[in-house]
Amino acid sequence: MGTSSVFGGQGGNSPLVPSFVGDAGAPSSNDAADGADGADGAGDGGTSPADPPQPPQRPPVPPNGDAARFTAARNNFSRYASSGGADRASLGRAISHYVGSSTGGARGAAARMGSARGAGSRLLGFLSDATTRGVAEALRALNLASLAGRPVEEIFLGLADYVCPDGGSVDEGIAREAFIETIVDLAGAGITDLDTLTEDQMQTVFELYASNAIEARLCNDIGTKAVMLPASAREAATVQAQLNDFIRRGVADALTAARSAAAALTPDRVLGFVTQIYEQAFDILRIMGDGEAAA
Repeated sequence: MGTSSVFGGQGGNSPLVPSFVGDAGAPSSNDAADGADGADGAGDGGTSPADPPQPPQRPPVPPNGDAARFTAARNNFSRYASSGGADRASLGRAISHYVGSSTGGARGAAARMGSARGAGSRLLGFLSDATTRGVAEALRALNLASLAGRPVEEIFLGLADYVCPDGGSVDEGIAREAFIETIVDLAGAGITDLDTLTEDQMQTVFELYASNAIEARLCNDIGTKAVMLPASAREAATVQAQLNDFIRRGVADALTAARSAAAALTPDRVLGFVTQIYEQAFDILRIMGDGEAAA
């Protein structure tokens, strides 16, 4: 939730899936549109070389993608934060509105995790390689052999530019901030030595990252400055801890459901797997939110 005071919130008129969202190696919506027209421009009648270049297509904004699409989620989240964590029903409504209405469903919410999906796939790919071939070989493949044998926090700090390259967009900032938060969380999760990393610990690391990324995305979209609403620092900490725990439970359930798929991952399937986890996590969070709202 620390990111909520770093980035400006999303305006209602911003695209449902921002133009900067995308993943290396994954086709964009523009690529798909270009392919439909044909490489030679023959599709739909074609265009001649003399025709002026057309502006890039943007994803259409659905009916709920209007200026007020974040309002219900943001108002409920503000009420929850103002209560110091006591108003769990408002938290549930905030999450449910965010996934179901603000973003148009779990798939739309996952699509907003653009850079975090790419970062998550690179993190999971490295961890998988480290458990299969050893940390030293996995680091050598990234030209980071000098990190071998270093404390786990130093290794992860050295991986930061690979996992989440520092960029200028809000989306890239969210992905990088989530990774830094994950490094801070490693010791508390009992992960102190990558050389003895188990599959369960690998899942825990990814669970931490995905939870931090979703929390940062939510706070940026609907919780801007909400950290200032609780009456005391203790209440603010309670709000943050509750929100992170709520999100992590959703991510953990999504990972548990996909455990068999995780065991059969290959490098070319990691990005699709990560995208699926985000989508399933948001769907679970919506259901959990509805349950909190009705309690």
